Amino acid sequence: MQIRSFKKQVYEELADLTKALGHPLRLEILELLAQGPASVEYISEQTGSSIASTSQHLQNLKKVRLVRAEKRGKYSYYYLAGKQVFSAWKGLRDLGFTLNSEIRQLMQDLHEQPSALEPVNAKELRERIRNRETLLLDVRPRQEFDAGHIADAASIPVAELNDHLDKLPRDRKIIAYCRGPLCAMSDDAVRILRDHGFDAARMDIGYPEWQSYDLPVE
Repeated sequence: MQIRSFKKQVYEELADLTKALGHPLRLEILELLAQGPASVEYISEQTGSSIASTSQHLQNLKKVRLVRAEKRGKYSYYYLAGKQVFSAWKGLRDLGFTLNSEIRQLMQDLHEQPSALEPVNAKELRERIRNRETLLLDVRPRQEFDAGHIADAASIPVAELNDHLDKLPRDRKIIAYCRGPLCAMSDDAVRILRDHGFDAARMDIGYPEWQSYDLPVE
């Protein structure tokens, strides 16, 4: 009976955790927080949810210890409770990619330029960057770049890219990256760059995946 009671309690706790993951906005919030700490206001802006709704979902995630919060002046900043949270989110996402044909079709529709996808060989890419053969371009919002980015990456948010094309080299391939496979900012950046004659492609992973592989970040 003691073992039965133990299992029941553990499974109930795990069920509460999986319930907290059972909402699309909460999954999007976890992906966003994988980029770095963010305020309720920033999360609300990036997800298109009201501040009240965003705050409620964050409290649900905090209740099951997936996120933590700290006060910075008058603002509350949230961050992932640990590396395991991103690993769990990535595992769920990758399981969906593998088993769900509808998700695979949605991904194909999102990344409509297969030729613009650059599979990542980290060692080779690092060498190409060091040899100045490739420019790695972070096209996420500046706040996310400042919170953490791939080592040696340049920052031009996709919303500002058209205004800074003259700063980019034409003698190097440009690899754009953003939040990860579900993010379209790097696709938009590649489209802009190619329309202006640059040799450009998007990386098939984002900053959180790169970091999770213990590759160099700043």
